[in-house]
Amino acid sequence: MKQFFYTIIAILLIGNTAFSQQKEDKQYQIRTLAFYNLENLFDTINNTAKNDEASPMMELKGNKSKVYWDKIDKLGSVLSKIGVEKAKNSPVIIGVVEVENDTVLKDLIKGKFLKDKGYNIVHYESPDKRGIDVGLLYQERYFKPVHHQKYELLIYDNNGERVYTRDQLLVSGYLDDEMIHVIVNHWPSKRGGTRSIPFRQKAAALNVKIMEEIRAKEPNAKIITMGDFNDDPIESSFKEILKTKMKKEDVKENDIYNPFESMYRKGFNTAGYRDNINLFDQILISSQLLTTSKDFSTYKMLKAGIYNPKYLISSKGRYKGYPFRSFSWGTYTGGYSDHYPSYMYLLKEKK
Repeated sequence: MKQFFYTIIAILLIGNTAFSQQKEDKQYQIRTLAFYNLENLFDTINNTAKNDEASPMMELKGNKSKVYWDKIDKLGSVLSKIGVEKAKNSPVIIGVVEVENDTVLKDLIKGKFLKDKGYNIVHYESPDKRGIDVGLLYQERYFKPVHHQKYELLIYDNNGERVYTRDQLLVSGYLDDEMIHVIVNHWPSKRGGTRSIPFRQKAAALNVKIMEEIRAKEPNAKIITMGDFNDDPIESSFKEILKTKMKKEDVKENDIYNPFESMYRKGFNTAGYRDNINLFDQILISSQLLTTSKDFSTYKMLKAGIYNPKYLISSKGRYKGYPFRSFSWGTYTGGYSDHYPSYMYLLKEKK
């Protein structure tokens, strides 16, 4: 009888220990989101309906095809590596800008570095005078779009004439089994100095409008806005229009958290403009993707960062220390882009 009693106690102890270990050894899945300004990814064919002949690709004197495919391979190589260290996979969602058309995006995802990753694209033609658009790449295995549309940014100069620029792209879909909404941006340039500030404020206001439309149908929506904003995180477009928050503890319901603001204040950058370093390339999230606890029962932000390994940094010449760009003064430099990619990890506990 004693032996039977001890056996029962042993079984209960082993079972309790196993249950505790199961609770402690939770398994998680990580998905990477990324954004990359592809620096004038134009094809080699002159489109008479656009001003593409002014692009660095079209200005080259020869070997345009060789340069084009080398650039495709270089960009594909970068995108294939982002997030691999933690997620064991390239980004499941990638916002891109400075692309001429859907052809260059299709060539990119069919290139040797991305062809086995299962990417598809979302793209619309923008009215931009330079002929550049925004787009989204996504791995069909993990992200399934259910809706996408473009939003036209209507801005005018001091003479009342329309300034034709990039649309903002909204893509809504299921990341695994969770609905998320991604806005891809390429806000108006800083060209023109302080006169251009209202253009980016208008772009920020369009972001607010898109978010309001989303929340009218889905009050607790998970929203991500990413892009080359041509503004640093501390400027009025972010702090006054989008009302972004730098500290997690300041984020209230439906606020926008910008993890790149603290990076900027520490001196990090993604681009150089007129001998200044800037952090234009950012990924922002709504409060629903932020956690101040260890609750990862649904997707929450784990970490955000700038992808800038040594090979993406210029080691000599006029742009030493800046991103290793593809074009300079009408020639192909053999680089990647004049911007670094930004990325974010989303974490979720496996069911």
